Amino acid sequence: MSPFRPLTFFIIALGLLFVAAYYLSAILTPFLLGAILAYLANPAVKGLERRGLPHTVSVISIFVLIFGLLTIAIVSILPIIQQQVVILIQEAPKIITWAQDRLLPWLQESVDTSSLTSSLSAGLPKAGWVFGALLHSGSSIIDALVSLVLTPVVTFYLLRDWHGIITNIRSLLPRSIEPTVVGLIQECDEVLGAFFRGQLLIMLALCLIYSTGLYFVGLQLGIIIGLIGGLLSIVPYLGSIFVVVAATIASLVQVGNWHTVACVLAVYAFGQIIEGYVLTPYLIGDRIGLHPVAVIFAVMAGGALFGFFGVLLALPVAAILMVFARYLITQYESSSLYASGR
Repeated sequence: MSPFRPLTFFIIALGLLFVAAYYLSAILTPFLLGAILAYLANPAVKGLERRGLPHTVSVISIFVLIFGLLTIAIVSILPIIQQQVVILIQEAPKIITWAQDRLLPWLQESVDTSSLTSSLSAGLPKAGWVFGALLHSGSSIIDALVSLVLTPVVTFYLLRDWHGIITNIRSLLPRSIEPTVVGLIQECDEVLGAFFRGQLLIMLALCLIYSTGLYFVGLQLGIIIGLIGGLLSIVPYLGSIFVVVAATIASLVQVGNWHTVACVLAVYAFGQIIEGYVLTPYLIGDRIGLHPVAVIFAVMAGGALFGFFGVLLALPVAAILMVFARYLITQYESSSLYASGR
C-alpha cells in the first residue's frame, strides 16, 4: 500500500467532519466542552483504577471532584467579579471624560486623524463581523444555560465510556492502516495533552499574577483586568496587549501619574518573564510546534467559520493538523518523488 493512502483516508474523514461541524456548530459547544473535560480527566480515572478502584467509582470520584472544584471557584470568584463590574460602571464616566479631554487631543496632535478615521471606518465592519462571529453562538442566554446543563452530562457519559469508544473506533480501522493511524493518534494525544494541560495552567497562573499584581499596585479594576488578560493569553500577544492598554488607561484615569503606569508595566514584565522562562518551557516546551502567527490565524479562522465553538476548537485542530503535516513531510522526504527531484 502506498504510504500516502492512509493520509488520503484521513483527509476525507477530516473533510466530512469539517462539513458536519460547520452545519452543526450552533449546538456543538456543550459536546465539545464535555469532550475536552473528559479527555483531560481520563488520565486521573486511569490512575484511580491502577490503585484498585472500580471504573464506575473512579469516574464518579473524578467527576464530583472536577465539578465540585469548578463550583467552588465560581461561587468564590463571582462576588469579586460583581464588585469589579460595579466599579467599572461607576468609573465609566471618568474614563469617557479622560478620553475626551486627554486622549483625543493627544491623538489629534500626534496622529493623522483623517487617515485614522478612514482606516477605522474601512476596518470596523470587518472587525465587527469577525467578533460578531466569535460571539454568535455564545450570545444567547438560552444557549448558555443549555450548555451549562449539558456539559456535565456529556462529560460524565464520555468519561464513563471513554475506553469503549476508543476501542470501537480502533476496531473499525482497516487492518492495513491501523499501525499508522494508531501512531498518528498517539502523537496527537501527546500534542493535545501538552497543549490543554499546559495552556490551562499557564492561563490560571497569568490570571493570578496579573490580578494580584494590579491589585497591589492599587488599581480598582485590577482584578478584572488581570482575569481577562490571563484568559486572553491563550492567543499570543492578545492577553499582553489587553493588560498593558487596559491597565495603563485605568491607572491614568484613577491616579493620573506615570509612577502607577510604571508599576503596571513592571507587573506585566514580571508576568511575561514567568510565562516565557518558567511556565511555557516547563509546561509545554516545543511539543506543540505551532508558530504564534499560526495560533492567531487559527483562532481568527475558527471564530469566523464557527463562532464561539470555532474558537474552542481552533487550537486543538491546528495542533492535530501539525501532526499530520509532519507525517506528510516525512512521507514525502522518503518518497521517490523527493529523491528524483534532488
